Amino acid sequence: QLCEGADLGPPAAAGQDLAEAVAALARAHPIVRVLAPAERRKLLSTAYPNPEGFIEVTPENADTHVSEHFMLRDFLTHDQEGIWPKYLVLRAPLVDKLELVISQLEARGTPVRRMSVMSGFRTPQYNARAGERGGRSKVSRHMYGDAADVFVDNDGDGRMDDLNRDGRIDYRDAQVILNAVEQVERMHGDLVGGVGVYRATRSHGPFAHVDVRGNR
Repeated sequence: QLCEGADLGPPAAAGQDLAEAVAALARAHPIVRVLAPAERRKLLSTAYPNPEGFIEVTPENADTHVSEHFMLRDFLTHDQEGIWPKYLVLRAPLVDKLELVISQLEARGTPVRRMSVMSGFRTPQYNARAGERGGRSKVSRHMYGDAADVFVDNDGDGRMDDLNRDGRIDYRDAQVILNAVEQVERMHGDLVGGVGVYRATRSHGPFAHVDVRGNR
């Protein structure tokens, strides 16, 4: 639940138009701001429509739970340190999928007390800093609020846990998450999206990319 009982609503593919869902949430809860047509910029890609609006996040509401395991602050862009309010694009189907992945992991014997979001929403400016050479697409789904780079961090050390119990922390642990994602997509075709496994670097541990773009 988003704010005083506000429901983010079912995935858009379940029959509810995303624009209508966001508009309804904005009417009920003013932390969601829908952009007027005149405020919307030109499309970054003809393949994807621009977001309909943004969630205004403040120090007071940043810890608001959007689901059992995730809060608003988990998905904030990383290029606005010290800036408030922040603005967030977050699509309900992404949160649905992440929770289903957690359930699938636990059903397979992998406990998940915390799934850390290494990267959720990105502003276009932040996304452009690394560019495609840094592994970021110019039309990254992170800018549209339906992608997250995640890892399981039950011990709170800021790195992936040893999910496959082989005594090492590497891309094979991210593969455990990928396997759960693929099972969720087989069971919920409306949540299909891009998925990938990324190896550790000097700046971060291994992680899995999950999105709900609607195709692979």
